Amino acid sequence: MAVGDVTMPLMHVVQGVKIGSTEAYVRYPNRRDLVIFELAEGSNVAGVFTQNAFCAAPVHVSKAHLAQANPRYLVINTGNANAGTGPTGLKNAQDTCAKLAMLTGVNSSEVLPFSTGVIGEQLPMERLLVGLQPALNSLQESAWADAASGIMTTDTVPKGASEQFELNGITYTMTGISKGAGMIRPNMATMLSFVATDAPISRDLVQSLLKTTVEHSFNRITIDGDTSTNDSCIFVATGQAGGREITSNNDVRYAKVLDVLARVMNRLAQLIVRDGEGATKFITVAVEGGADTQECCDIAYSIAHSPLVKTALFASDPNWGRILAAIGYAGVKDLDVSKIQVWLDDVQICKDGGAAEDYTEEAGARVMEQTEITIRVDLGRGQSKDTVYTCDLSYDYVKINADYRS
Repeated sequence: MAVGDVTMPLMHVVQGVKIGSTEAYVRYPNRRDLVIFELAEGSNVAGVFTQNAFCAAPVHVSKAHLAQANPRYLVINTGNANAGTGPTGLKNAQDTCAKLAMLTGVNSSEVLPFSTGVIGEQLPMERLLVGLQPALNSLQESAWADAASGIMTTDTVPKGASEQFELNGITYTMTGISKGAGMIRPNMATMLSFVATDAPISRDLVQSLLKTTVEHSFNRITIDGDTSTNDSCIFVATGQAGGREITSNNDVRYAKVLDVLARVMNRLAQLIVRDGEGATKFITVAVEGGADTQECCDIAYSIAHSPLVKTALFASDPNWGRILAAIGYAGVKDLDVSKIQVWLDDVQICKDGGAAEDYTEEAGARVMEQTEITIRVDLGRGQSKDTVYTCDLSYDYVKINADYRS
């Protein structure tokens, strides 16, 4: 059961984007599992991908195709990751692109493939290829919600975000979807995200905007510390709503676009944490007072990854010594623990490296019983800060992953 507000908003249409989906029976019957995005000619597209060395076949193909041309089509299947599948898996990803290209009259390099699901099994190519035409037949502008459902694996809810904004009297839209619930760790993970705007943005700036916003959204979430083979995040600017192209971050319109994209990316990333496998609590780990951003992140991730911290959160047990231990083994050099302060929401649990004098077990337990909790740490050694989002670790996480392939 997802934590907090995970409501799918009104998904505003992005001019220049059409989406279709179908039931191709990639793994399970009676569910959407094949999604196609059609992008208007002239759209500028950027992508960031997993840093896992064992990255999946579609990641290899998408990166290669993105380097050659601006894509016209994205094709996504769920139920099968096409990872750990060797030369056959690579050919299957390429054949998927070739078939869709043939059906639509574009070059194969103008198609990007994406897969998510079970690792180590070959795609059921006959069913997948047969499903392409029905998905194309269903293309429409208003199918964002259907697409959000069609890319889910162990997700319990579809995930979407959408905003409209104005630049020089023209109304633009920023809409996106994401999927992911497990095998989620910084540097991207088992997550897919597709965000599009109809604002006119140059290709170089599209890539820069994506990298900037991913760093503080999808690269600041963790569920279980595992980095997947398939994660991909795509940002599309169709330019179909008109206006002069934004080509520089010195353009006065750039800041507005960055602000809107950052909010959409943050919402999509946090929805993944809220829907973490078996999650019952949404946790913000905020570290401030660091000498630099890296050490703030190192400590935040150390806390967020700790199985002992995460199980204590699930049990509503204010065993705050586990938080101190995670801070201590994060590997930050020359850390002066006598300067460290730690809070659970508004309750200070650690003052100057020791137990806060006015701390009580009852106050700590009150915070730990909440479904949304902030762990705040002040290192007392600088001005840098950063934030990571995570969830607790429950019995259901083990059950979901133990039964995943059945």
